[in-house]
Amino acid sequence: QVQLVESGGGLVQAGGSLRLSCAASGSIFSINAMGWYRQAPGKQRELVASIITGGSTNYADSVKGRFTISRDNAKNTVYLQMNSLKREDTAVYYCDADVWTVVAGIRGDYWGQGTQVTVSS
Repeated sequence: QVQLVESGGGLVQAGGSLRLSCAASGSIFSINAMGWYRQAPGKQRELVASIITGGSTNYADSVKGRFTISRDNAKNTVYLQMNSLKREDTAVYYCDADVWTVVAGIRGDYWGQGTQVTVSS
């Protein structure tokens, strides 16, 4: 089994910064893509940013220039540095990982439990 544990959420004023972390552990052989999604009340879950093993990244238009995704492959950890936060960034942020497990031929998509980010005006 694979577990993803997020940390770093909280309450911040508009214009402030937060850094989210997500550590993957368990029966991991390798991790392909890792990403961050968010879901605001009454809205669908949306992709915020993703990063593949080689380091290529992808961002939602709404966060480009403000958020930076990075990963430490040795630690199976992905980070999301969030700067210039806006009220509309308020949401539960979820970590996602596309994992090849140590069980031969088993590949799965795993999710963290979510961490709340609240941006106040």
